Amino acid sequence: MQADRLRSLHDREMFEQLIADPDVKKVNEQIAKREEKGQLGVRRHLLSTAVRLSKTMAPELHQTANECAETLELEIPFELYAFPSPSFNAACVKPEAGRLFIMFSSSLLEAFADSELKFVVGHELGHHIFDHHDLPIGYILRGRNRPNPRLALALTSWSRYAEISADRAGAYCAQNLHAVAHALFKLASGLSGSLVTFTLKDFLRQVDEMQLEDAGPGQGAPTEDWFLTHPFSPLRVKALKLFDDSELTRKNGTSVEDLDVGVQGLMSLMEPSYLEGRTDTAETMRRLLFAAAIVVAATSDGISAAEVEVFEEFFGKHSFSDKLDIDKISAELPDRIEQAKTQTSSPQRMQVVRDLCTISKADGHTTDAEVDQLLQIAHDLEVSATFVHQTLSDEPELD
Repeated sequence: MQADRLRSLHDREMFEQLIADPDVKKVNEQIAKREEKGQLGVRRHLLSTAVRLSKTMAPELHQTANECAETLELEIPFELYAFPSPSFNAACVKPEAGRLFIMFSSSLLEAFADSELKFVVGHELGHHIFDHHDLPIGYILRGRNRPNPRLALALTSWSRYAEISADRAGAYCAQNLHAVAHALFKLASGLSGSLVTFTLKDFLRQVDEMQLEDAGPGQGAPTEDWFLTHPFSPLRVKALKLFDDSELTRKNGTSVEDLDVGVQGLMSLMEPSYLEGRTDTAETMRRLLFAAAIVVAATSDGISAAEVEVFEEFFGKHSFSDKLDIDKISAELPDRIEQAKTQTSSPQRMQVVRDLCTISKADGHTTDAEVDQLLQIAHDLEVSATFVHQTLSDEPELD
C-alpha cells in the first residue's frame, strides 16, 4: 500500500488550499532564505539541548523506527533524540541537510512498550510523509505579523485533520489496536505503572459510552478538550476506531470514502460552520459573535483600525461602520447571550467564545481589559474561564 492512501481526505484538501495562501507562501519564503544561509541550526540546537540516541545506545528503538520507515516506504536518514520531561511527548522536525529528526520525552521512552512506541514513531513519521511541516504553524502564529483570524482558524482546523492522518500512519505501523489504544490511554491519563490494569475492552467501552447528545461532549471528557488540538478527546479515538474498521486495515472493511465521511461527522463539532450556516442556531451564534466582538474591541480606548480589519475578516468588507451604535450593541449583548443559552448547546457556545478569542488576539495582543471582558462573556455563557485562558494562549504545533 502507498502510505499516502492513509492520509485523511480533509487533511489533503485543506493543506492544498492553505499552502497556496499568500501569507503562508510569504512565511515559507522567509524560512527558505534562512535555510539557504544555514541560520535554522536545528541539529545544532538538538545536540546542545537533548541526547542523541545512537544505535548502540537504543538498538530496540532504532529497530522500531526502521520497521516503521520500511512500512511507510520512507527513505531518509533519521536521528533519534531524547529530552528530559515528565510529560509524555514526541515530535518530528522538518529535515535539515537531508536528515530527519525525531524527539522523545524521557518519560515516554521509559513508560511505553515497544509496540506502543511503534505507534508513536509511525505517527511522527506520518507528519513527514504527508509534508505537514510545509505548513509552519508555529512560525505563522508566533510571527511578528499575526495572520488574519480566518487563516488562524483554518490552520487550527487543518492541524486536527493532520493529527488524524498521522494517527493513521502510526496505527498502520503498529498493526495492533490494543497497543494503539494503550498508547492513547497513557497519553490521556498519564498512567503507566502497575496500579491500573489496562484492558482494551474496558477502554473501548468507555469510548463507546461517550456518545454525542445534542452536539455535546461525552461524559468523562472535559469540554475544553473538544476545542484543543492535541489533548486526548473521544473524537480522536473514535476516528481511529473508524480507521481500524475500514478497508485500509482489513478486507471487506468500510470504504475510504465512508471512512472520511465518518471522520468529517466527528470533526464537524469543532468547526465554525455557523459562520456560513443558514439555520436559526447559526444565525443566533453569528449575532452573538458580532455583538461580543464589538464590545470586546471597544473595551480598550475604542476600536482601532487593526481591530476593524480583523473584524471584517470574519464578517466581510464594510461590515463595520462608524455608524454602528456601540452603546446599543453593548446593551443588546445580554439578550443575545440569553438567546444563545436557550437555542445553542454548550459546545456551540464554546465555539463562539473560541472564535471571539481568536478575533481578540489576531491584531497581536489582547489587553487586560479585553481579557476581563472575554471572561465576563464566557461566564455569562456558562463557559469556563480556563477555556478562555487556554484559547488565548493556544498556538498549535504538530507533534
